[in-house]
Amino acid sequence: MRTAPTILHLDMDAFFAAAEQAAKPSLRGKPVVVGGLGPRGVVATASYEARRFGVHSAMPMAQARRLAPNAAYLVPRFSLYRAVSEQVMELLGTLSPLVEPLSLDEAFVDLEAGGTADDSASARATGERLRSDIRAVTGLTGSVGLAGSKMIAKIASEQAKPDGLVLIEPGTERELLGPMSVRTLPGVGPATGEHLRRAGMTTVAELAEAGEDELVRLLGRAHGTSLFRMALGHDDRPVVAERDAKSVSVEDTFDVDLHDRVRVRMEVERLAERCVRRLRASGHSGRTIVLKVRRFDFSTLTRSETLRGPTDDPAVVREAAGRLLEAVDTTGGVRLLGVGVTGLTDYTQEDLFAQAAAEDHGDGGAAPEESEAAAGGQGGRPEGLGQDHGASAPELPAERRWAAGHDVRHALYGAGWVQGSGVGRVTVRFEEPGSAPGRVRTFRIDDPDLEPSDPLPLVASPAPAQSSWPETRPKDGSPDEGAGVSGGEEMSSP
Repeated sequence: MRTAPTILHLDMDAFFAAAEQAAKPSLRGKPVVVGGLGPRGVVATASYEARRFGVHSAMPMAQARRLAPNAAYLVPRFSLYRAVSEQVMELLGTLSPLVEPLSLDEAFVDLEAGGTADDSASARATGERLRSDIRAVTGLTGSVGLAGSKMIAKIASEQAKPDGLVLIEPGTERELLGPMSVRTLPGVGPATGEHLRRAGMTTVAELAEAGEDELVRLLGRAHGTSLFRMALGHDDRPVVAERDAKSVSVEDTFDVDLHDRVRVRMEVERLAERCVRRLRASGHSGRTIVLKVRRFDFSTLTRSETLRGPTDDPAVVREAAGRLLEAVDTTGGVRLLGVGVTGLTDYTQEDLFAQAAAEDHGDGGAAPEESEAAAGGQGGRPEGLGQDHGASAPELPAERRWAAGHDVRHALYGAGWVQGSGVGRVTVRFEEPGSAPGRVRTFRIDDPDLEPSDPLPLVASPAPAQSSWPETRPKDGSPDEGAGVSGGEEMSSP
């Protein structure tokens, strides 16, 4: 543990939704929900205005629409989010050579290694300067936590949300953690929390009082020892600038093409089990699940889903691979199947006892910030879980190109974005990041003057847009990002 709060954790505030509000002047200060809009869609991010109605990440989109029927519902635009993320990470790189990105909107920074802070005063000044620079460059806000360890810095940034800074002095960790729920600690999800509750432990202080031996008895040696150290506030993990790019994977080529969908699913589950055995044998866990499918015509599709934390749980990997398979057309037969895990690490951050898909969705889920989202879907299948890399994917019908939130350009009216589409029409609002709220016009879906476009860069503003909605955090403490995104045909009303 460090004697100065020189580990910084940055978490951008409602990143996807905030980026959409910055890009679309008419949505500033209004409820915005980003996620999959099809039958299986879930919320990736809700703006703070939408959270006022109870909408939060990982919630089914249908439920979100019932809670906030007047919110703007948009599909993700990962090219925009990645561009903004690169700007933010570049700013972090000026503070230290040791920057550990966790996702597009979240990272640790070792300020001591960069010589930018060596005590509380300099750490606070660096954190405040970073927040100011992020606002100046991107127009968005981020919350900063400063502490002597990664675990406490992350807790501090959660306390700072939205748009704040919290510094936790080294030596006060145990006092801070004591009254907090056991769910605060990494590795404690709903199932583990319930397991501990039945044993009479609901707060971190009660974990510490129970002692290491009791936690080992309940959770096993590795997890019990780790949880006891965290309950005492101990976390010696260093900030790692570059993670090993290795992966663990297995694949099988079949002598005869597989045509039975049930058989294909069984083979994927079998491969997932084999992959996890290799993963555990290597002493790692991983964050990204990859499915590889080579079809009868030798076209190869690769899809991936990134979880909120690393896992070595066979049930989690099996269910994730199964979800990815749902988004792949295996009509005609399958020659090869493969399952892999990338984003390797030597610890597991997720719920130690999570075994069921329902628990994974509630506390783990997929992180859309690491995956590509298609501009629509076919037949309600979750097209947003990964990206096809084969050349044989069928072209989407014209009406499916107009996903709510995506960028377009009209030969006469210029740049705009899709507000909604359906019944042969697409409604577009013509405005740009630096413009005033624009006008809305409706066109035929096959209008030759209307074309998809790349996102325009954000224009930083000197001050955040004034919101007419109270900025409140979700009562359940749900994070800003991290639900899986599944696409579907967009039929939103303008």
